[in-house]
Amino acid sequence: MALLDLIEISKAYEAQKVLCKINFNIDEGERVVIIGRNGGGKSTFMKIVEGSLEFDDGRRIINPNKKIEMLDQSPKFRENATVKEVVEEALVEIRQTKNRYDEVSESLQSDYENRELLREFDQLTNYLDIHNAWNMDDKIHRVMEEFNILSFSDSLVENLSGGEQKRVVLATLLLKKPDILLLDEPTNHLDVYMVEFLENMLLQEKFTLILISHDRYFIDKIATRTIEIEDCKIQNFNGGYTYYLHEKELMLKSLQKTHENLLKHLKGEEEWLRRGVRARLKRNEGRKGRVFELREKAKKNPSIIRKMTLELEREKKHFLGEKGLNRKKMLFEVENLNISYTNEPLIKDFNTRILQQDRIAIVGKNGSGKSTFLKILLDKERADSGVIKRGEINIGYFDQQREMIDDEKNLIETFCPNGGDRVLVRGKNMHVFGYLKLFLFPKEHLDKKIKILSGGEKNRVALALLFSKNYDCLILDEPTNDLDIPTINILEEYLQSFDGALIFVSHDRYFVDKMAKKLLIFTGIDGEVEESYQTYTTFLEIEKELKEIEKFSKEIKEVKEKPKSKPNKLSYKEKNDYEKLELLIPTLEDEVEKLNECLANPECYNKKGLSEVSEELDKKEEELEEAVERFLEIEEKIEDLKNED
Repeated sequence: MALLDLIEISKAYEAQKVLCKINFNIDEGERVVIIGRNGGGKSTFMKIVEGSLEFDDGRRIINPNKKIEMLDQSPKFRENATVKEVVEEALVEIRQTKNRYDEVSESLQSDYENRELLREFDQLTNYLDIHNAWNMDDKIHRVMEEFNILSFSDSLVENLSGGEQKRVVLATLLLKKPDILLLDEPTNHLDVYMVEFLENMLLQEKFTLILISHDRYFIDKIATRTIEIEDCKIQNFNGGYTYYLHEKELMLKSLQKTHENLLKHLKGEEEWLRRGVRARLKRNEGRKGRVFELREKAKKNPSIIRKMTLELEREKKHFLGEKGLNRKKMLFEVENLNISYTNEPLIKDFNTRILQQDRIAIVGKNGSGKSTFLKILLDKERADSGVIKRGEINIGYFDQQREMIDDEKNLIETFCPNGGDRVLVRGKNMHVFGYLKLFLFPKEHLDKKIKILSGGEKNRVALALLFSKNYDCLILDEPTNDLDIPTINILEEYLQSFDGALIFVSHDRYFVDKMAKKLLIFTGIDGEVEESYQTYTTFLEIEKELKEIEKFSKEIKEVKEKPKSKPNKLSYKEKNDYEKLELLIPTLEDEVEKLNECLANPECYNKKGLSEVSEELDKKEEELEEAVERFLEIEEKIEDLKNED
């Protein structure tokens, strides 16, 4: 049974239809990603799922005992609350459940046949299992440490930056683990290490999840299903972003074939219509009307096909990206650069050269000095010591504050400050609407004030303005934040055609892999900055392997040096688990064996379905592995207790 159903839901804002008779459901353990253009209805859909937005028509069905919670883009907090207080207040129910579990467990040691206590014990155990709340203090410490908010525990949350506040809310939601978790652009303001931790936690703890994201690697790792909202409708695709692209390509080929057949059919019908008199007979009026319908359909199809083809080509092109010629023109020469913050080095004795047509991604943890380095290149901030030699160059700069646009102006005034309706784009004279249409702006937006646009739309304006100028070098600080995937595709296309130098900060691994030929890696360790010509994904994989080797070596050393502590007696839960597992493990082993036999027998797997049998086998093997691991853990404790005796 689905956790939530939306049936024939419709929603419009004045004359603009956003959702038209959509149907949606989500089962426990599903992770559904919502994609589509900014303004296309993604956030509206999420708010209807949450229950915070009224819809015009349809039904929303949810079990009243199920909790849905959403990561708010602009979170609100109790006045004068510290970070620690915000986290603890969010976990009151889990704390109370754990305290009650301890009380019941203690009572069962002496009254183990009390049926009422046993029933409550099972309910409490199930709740704590679902929320993985057995070692809550350790879990809180780990989540806050990974999201880099542990050091702010005693700070007032209202004094933190917007990104830090969002990480506090994300941490509390992960710790609470609602029945359905809604995340709107959760990877904004997270560095790649935080994103990896988020991915692992969502997968390991089997969250039921609906999320909006532009991070295509994140979508691929997380999604069990992808939903596209387009033209007021939703369409389902199994799996993540790669599978979505594959399915869209098949749809495009099918649409092209259908269009070819339509044209052949239309040609025959047109010939019939040209015969004259008989077409005007009453009994043929219906056929005549269908010819006109075919004409209209034939007119619309090419524009739909062109749109789909363009979007797919934008996505696929990066896999065949061409290397540009290096003109060897020096833009920046950095010599012995040193930058520190609160007496801690951010950059130490750093030397590099930036040449025309270099494509450099600046990556690393939050707070490691990346944005500071950009501002020093732009001469907006000063280094503690060192020299930066700049060539005679014209620099274009994009940052999250969108300094280049004025909220009080409309689009026409922004792009045509001297009047008229034409804009010069890289030497080409264009009508302002023709240019802005490339950035997905409809004509009715031209006279809108920038201040009423969404954050994503404002970023599109800033990027369109940036790309209308001539620059030798573009410096971009987190350019993909608040953009939808279609707009990111346009951004990537413009950057790939740009023949100057590109220097950018980004945590979007897909974007970095696609655009960068060189990495400057701000390690956050003693101001060290590494240079690498690997892809970002390759660098992260190698770094992860090295960390795992280091961790493993450290654990071996600690085991050797640590004196063995005396084990406690078995808890009631451990005794109960041990007895159940003794019976469960042989049963699971038999089921795994039977499923393996079925996979070797076409008659068996054709009857049930090959994918269904494979999925069931994977599930049973996972259950068996978890059961054996838990059984051995308790058995080891039993042996230790015997040895102590």
